[in-house]
Amino acid sequence: MASPILQYFLLSITMIHMISISSGQPSFRPSALIVPVTKDSSTNQYVTKLNQRTPLVPINLVLDLGGRYLWLDCDTNYVSSTYRPVPCNSAQCNLARSNGCGTCSGPSRPGCNKNTCGVTPDNTVTRTVTGGELAEDVISLNSTNGSNPGRAVQVNRFIFSCAQPFLLQGLAKGASGMAGLGRTRVSLPAQFSSAFSFHRKFAICLSSGTGVAIFGDGPYFLQPGMEISASLTYTPLFLNPVSTSNAFVNGEPSADYFIGVRSIKVDGTTVPVNSSLLRIDSKGNGGTKISTVNPYTVLESSIFKAVTDAYVKAATARNITRVAAVAPFDVCFSSKNVFVTRLGWAVPWVTLGLQNENVRWDIVGSNLIVQPNDQTLCLGFLDGGSNSRTSIVIGAFQIEDNLLQFDLAASRLGFSFSLLGRRTTCANFNFTQ
Repeated sequence: MASPILQYFLLSITMIHMISISSGQPSFRPSALIVPVTKDSSTNQYVTKLNQRTPLVPINLVLDLGGRYLWLDCDTNYVSSTYRPVPCNSAQCNLARSNGCGTCSGPSRPGCNKNTCGVTPDNTVTRTVTGGELAEDVISLNSTNGSNPGRAVQVNRFIFSCAQPFLLQGLAKGASGMAGLGRTRVSLPAQFSSAFSFHRKFAICLSSGTGVAIFGDGPYFLQPGMEISASLTYTPLFLNPVSTSNAFVNGEPSADYFIGVRSIKVDGTTVPVNSSLLRIDSKGNGGTKISTVNPYTVLESSIFKAVTDAYVKAATARNITRVAAVAPFDVCFSSKNVFVTRLGWAVPWVTLGLQNENVRWDIVGSNLIVQPNDQTLCLGFLDGGSNSRTSIVIGAFQIEDNLLQFDLAASRLGFSFSLLGRRTTCANFNFTQ
C-alpha cells in the first residue's frame, strides 16, 4: 500500500488533471480570478456572486473564510445538464474527506442519488450541520489583471456539496449557500489554483459596501491607481491540527486561518492576559483566527475583561465618557468630545503584537467603533465566554478596508493595515470592464 504522503500526492495530481483539463480553454489561462463581495446590511454577512450550472445561473453565496468548500441548496430550482454526483471512494471523495457513502430514495435528482460521496455541509453562522451529496458542475467567474475584471473563465467539474434547504436559515436573503475559502483541497482557492495552475494565493478586501476577493497573485490595484501588494506586512499562518468545524472526520485539521498573536496593547500599553490562551493546545483550543462569519471580534472572557478594562481606562484619560451598553456590545461611550479623523473616530487604538516587536497589527478607530445611534459609540468587541474554543476570533468588521492576502504555499498572511490612511478603501476596485 502507498504511504499517506504518496496517496495525498496522487490525489492532488488527479484533482489537478480533472479540473484543469476540463476547463476547456487552453488558449487563455488567467493569472487571477475575481468576484465582488457585498455586505448585507441586515445580517452583516458578506455575499459574493458566481455563475454555476448549464445553462449558467447566477448564485449568491455567503463568504466563509474558514469554510471547507462551496455548499448550496440543490432542492430548490436546481436545473443543470452538467450536474454529476461524485461516486463513493473516488479521488474527489477522498479529497473532500468524506464521512461515508450516501444514498437517497426516490428518483435521482441533484442532491439525491445512490452510492454517492457523503459530506457534512456546515452553516457556520447558525452552527448547523446536515448531510449532503458531493457533486460536480460548471462554475464561471471573471479573470482579472489586478486592475479590473477580464474575460470570463469556466471550470467544468467544480466540486461542491448539496445541502438541504433548511441549512439556508440565518443566511442573508437570496443566498443559495456558502462559499468556503478554507484550508482544504476542495475550497474555492484550492480548486481555482489547481484548475489554472496559478499561485496558491488569494486576497480578500471587505467593505461596508462592495469589496472584492481575488484568487491568485497580485497586483491589487485600488482607485486611484494604487497598488497594494507591494506594501503588505507578513506574519505566519498556523495550522490548527484539530478541526474547528461543527462536524468533521477524525484526524481532520482545521480549515480556519490562524495567526500568532503574542500580545495585546491598548493605546500603547500592554494588556495583561493569560499567554497560554494565545497558543493552540493539543486539543485544538485557543489561538487566534480570522473570520468573515463573525461580524465582530470575539474574545475569551478573561481576555475580553482585560482588554475592555484597559480600553475604558484609556478612553477616560482622553475625556471620553462611558455610557450605558447597547446590545450586543458591552462597552459604549458618548460621542461627545470625540472627533473624526481619516482613520475613523479619534479613540484609543488596539494593537496585536505578532511574531516580534517589529510586526504588529494596529486596529484603528474605523475598525473599532460601531455607532448604534448619533450619541453613542461602542467598542466592536464581544465576550465569547470562558469556554471559548478559540481565544480570539478577529471579526469581519475589524478587517474591513484592510487587504488580506493568504499565501497558502508560503503559509503566511499579508495585511495592509487600514487603507483609509492611504486615502482609498476596499470599495475602490474598478469593476468596469
